[in-house]
Amino acid sequence: MTSVIWIVVAVLGTFTVGYMGYSRYLSGFVELDDDRETPAHKYEDGQEYVPSKKPVLLGHHFSSIAGGAPIVGPITAGAIWGWVPALLWVAIGNPLMGAVHDFISLSSSIRHEGRSIGYIVGQYVGERGKNLLLWFAFLTIILVVAVFALVVGIVLNAYPSAATASFVYIALAVVFGVYLYQLDGPFVPGTVLFVAGVFAGVWVGIQYPFAFFELAGDASHAAGTFVLFEGSTGSWVPGAGALGGNTAAWVPVILIYAVIASALPVWTLLQPRDYLSSFLLYAGVGGALLAIIVGTIFGTSSQPLVIDSSIQPFQGFMGVDSRAPYPLFPMLFVTIACGTISGFHSLVSSGTTAKQLNKESDARLIGYGGMLGEGLLAATALSALAIAGFASDAAAGGIGGALPNFASGGGIILTSLGIPAEYGAPFMALVLVSFLLTSTDTAARLGRYMMEEIVGTQGTTSESGFGGGVGSFARGRYTNPVIQGLIAYALVISGEWATLWALFGSANQLLAALALLTGTVWLANWNETKQLVTTGVPMAIMVVITVIALAFLAGYQWLFVNLIQGGVTGIGNQISMVVRIALAVVLVYLALSLVRIGYDNITSVRRGDRPAAEPSDD
Repeated sequence: MTSVIWIVVAVLGTFTVGYMGYSRYLSGFVELDDDRETPAHKYEDGQEYVPSKKPVLLGHHFSSIAGGAPIVGPITAGAIWGWVPALLWVAIGNPLMGAVHDFISLSSSIRHEGRSIGYIVGQYVGERGKNLLLWFAFLTIILVVAVFALVVGIVLNAYPSAATASFVYIALAVVFGVYLYQLDGPFVPGTVLFVAGVFAGVWVGIQYPFAFFELAGDASHAAGTFVLFEGSTGSWVPGAGALGGNTAAWVPVILIYAVIASALPVWTLLQPRDYLSSFLLYAGVGGALLAIIVGTIFGTSSQPLVIDSSIQPFQGFMGVDSRAPYPLFPMLFVTIACGTISGFHSLVSSGTTAKQLNKESDARLIGYGGMLGEGLLAATALSALAIAGFASDAAAGGIGGALPNFASGGGIILTSLGIPAEYGAPFMALVLVSFLLTSTDTAARLGRYMMEEIVGTQGTTSESGFGGGVGSFARGRYTNPVIQGLIAYALVISGEWATLWALFGSANQLLAALALLTGTVWLANWNETKQLVTTGVPMAIMVVITVIALAFLAGYQWLFVNLIQGGVTGIGNQISMVVRIALAVVLVYLALSLVRIGYDNITSVRRGDRPAAEPSDD
């Protein structure tokens, strides 16, 4: 049998070569210079532009980008096509494409006053190109909100203990925010107290698990679970037919949470929650990787750390889920998504992290190295799946049945450190849910920011969204998240987990292609002698992969199979299919239009039709 440590060894090997070699080349290629003043120093204001020490900024940046997607994607892909294809795409694609994407997004932003990629591309191709990219980003964010709300529901259904622990975790984050910003409590003692409270919340969850409805059929919740609607399976809840009543009930709850959390001031929940979640991140991912090494060398685990026979090295080109067969090309790449390359990171790197970079050379560790860290999270998720094995769960939407295995497999792994599986599994479930909740409401907040750039603002602060016309309603602090939530819910209720995740992955990676296009345009305008292979080739590869994937999903899976052939029934499911098709078509149109505009700019510059711009020009 194959030991799971080889997954970790393969990823660590390629990542080490990439960081020690390729990132060093990239640093010289974009001419990182510590004598050049960064935006953090040039515009230091104590609020947004704040020079930060490299370890501190790395932690903040990593917490921002390391959401639930690098866990969900590799697990889903490993369950469909086998662990070898998933491993290869993470181990090779991450250092050659994803880390390059993050590094270039960060580097281009610090040369443009810490502005977003939308602003940067607009500087070279005009206002239309800027708006195309911003609309694309906004629609992608809606997909983030939709899929993460669904995944949280799947995990909380499988682990009711994680539901209770999540309530404790959110409550502690709110109290911690009040403690820090309103009561001005001492930082270090507060950190110790509230981090201990988060871990204690796992114990509370195990003692008092929570669910909305009973499970259908012969399945049942763990003994002692408090069921709010005891005796009912929630068959009347929208989406219950495909997801199960309990899972379907969690989806609107998570969306309502995202709407409220995204509208609150950052000090009330976002900042304290991100800080507390970083300790879950270090304990969950770092502990799992350490446990794999310790368990393999010393054999201390209660179960051998080997790849389960249900997870084959290669499951076939069309995968194993007969109800939703997907070709390995292009669907493997968009399914793994953030574990290898993520357009969402460009929104974090440019305009946010860039405003806090102390020295230009710090971009190497934070941009390139931060993405490699996300790849380690993907390797941890794949290892957990490989150990736990996989069994299809119809109530979870086919491949969705693999998602809880991050918790069960992680619990087995942690036994190597002497942690009982009955505690380790709920803890890993909380780790997954905390990342997903972070990504969900952060995405909703970013969506509001995107819309503010699209329609403009009337001042320096966000409006409520009421009583100010269509523009105010579209960008409002309270109204914009509601718009996102309603569209997201329409996407989720069909319960077709695998295709919804593929739509998100395609859009997110197409956004990454557009961020690489922005970097390529910047390099071409900076100096007409700069080689464009480093960014241009990954950009072209991702455009081809994602456009083909979206065409397959929209044209074949949703239109032909589900609508024309009647693959889905019910008005709610059909509406969801129509919304998905429309989104896919609009995304492809926006992306190809921007690619054409960018290509025209690059070829014009290379022909000498216009002068090249200095990299710091506005």
